[in-house]
Amino acid sequence: MISGRLVVTGEVGLHARPAAEFVREAERFKSQVRVSKDGMWANGKSILALLTLAAETGSELVLEVEGEDESEAFPVLKAKLEGAFD
Repeated sequence: MISGRLVVTGEVGLHARPAAEFVREAERFKSQVRVSKDGMWANGKSILALLTLAAETGSELVLEVEGEDESEAFPVLKAKLEGAFD
């Protein structure tokens, strides 16, 4: 498992469109993807779950990726969340 903290820096935060784009990216990988904000965990392959985190610009998140392609998936997904799709 690879995990790391990050801060959402994109202007709009993680709203519907960026969440959908993140999920599409996460679904390309076989690994399990989880995202946490303030101790609340969400399945990184579920748009609705991600939206419940209400991650605005400046929010601190934890990204966890676990599985056979985790080393490839983690940096890609981390970059997506950090910028929240500027």
